[in-house]
Amino acid sequence: MKILQQKGAPSISGSNEKSGLTFGRSIELLGAASGLNSRSATILRELVEHYLETGDPVGSRTLSHRLPLGLSPATIRSVMADLTDAGLLFSPHTSAGRLPTEKGLRLFVDGLLQFGNLSDEERESISSTLEMRGRSLEDTLTEASSLLSGLSQAASLIIAPKSEGAIKHIEFVALGGNRALVVLVGADGQVENRVIETPAGMPPSTLTEAANYLNARLTGRTLVELRSRVNDEMEADQTQLDQLATEVVASGLATWSNEGRGGTLIIRGQGNLLTDITEIERLSTIQRLFERLEKQDAMLRLLELAENSDGVRIFIGSESGLFGASGMSMVVAPARNEARRIVGAIGVIGPTRINYGRIIPVIDYTARVIGQMLG
Repeated sequence: MKILQQKGAPSISGSNEKSGLTFGRSIELLGAASGLNSRSATILRELVEHYLETGDPVGSRTLSHRLPLGLSPATIRSVMADLTDAGLLFSPHTSAGRLPTEKGLRLFVDGLLQFGNLSDEERESISSTLEMRGRSLEDTLTEASSLLSGLSQAASLIIAPKSEGAIKHIEFVALGGNRALVVLVGADGQVENRVIETPAGMPPSTLTEAANYLNARLTGRTLVELRSRVNDEMEADQTQLDQLATEVVASGLATWSNEGRGGTLIIRGQGNLLTDITEIERLSTIQRLFERLEKQDAMLRLLELAENSDGVRIFIGSESGLFGASGMSMVVAPARNEARRIVGAIGVIGPTRINYGRIIPVIDYTARVIGQMLG
């Protein structure tokens, strides 16, 4: 699988246009990537562009009007037949025009996609939207997911692995009705909240006592290390806490999994994949896709796919080995911190005719911002 190494931040405003390349140069690139001669590469390129613009099959007469080569419809039909035999095009109906296969789309993506730079205004728009401003990490990631979904008109994915960093502060806030909010602040500034049940009749001072006890043991410790220390003290009856405070401490720590603060998978814009659905088979494929995304191993696999790349990766159809869904594409990028350690991944899933020229730049820059945000 080819990895697209981005040079700088690519353009957010592009569409499926010629991307700043001369027509001849773009054909040279496609020909070099595919081994096709100039005429075949030209026709394949124009047909794919038509498909990305309209989603409709295209015939030889339409192509003859679009191409600058002065080729007759008969000549174009002959070349299209050769491209079909090569597995790059197919005809959805006997009398219809042609559409690109996933193999044909892959040649187009690998040979032609080029990008410019984000403007300062576009960078600022994304950065300011994702600025945490006191919000929790989950709220910020949700905002990022909604941003991606809106810009791409596809389903967006944001994956943040579990946090293993040191904890800076823990606080318990009474909510009333025998409930309290546990606020966990990481040394990196990330904030996570959980709601717990509290013992009936508990005085407000109990929450303060529980928080003071935990904060006195936080120095340099991760959540896993803190839990281990507290469990040891409780087993040895060395906590010097009353029974109610002990219950609050145990309940507060139990709100996170035994392995630490759990990973986060946020999906937005699923409805974008359901627009213009007319085939039952297509609807069934998308439903299976949603079911697959809800499973934990899907999140781990997405992180693995992103981790194997320094830049944006494009998976067309079943290439990722994750969904096995034809007619769908996934674009994913890793979010890395300053130490180049992966701290998450972002991406979108949509039909194969998604606007790659717009989506890839958005993902590339947003992944950089999230990587910096997650430290």
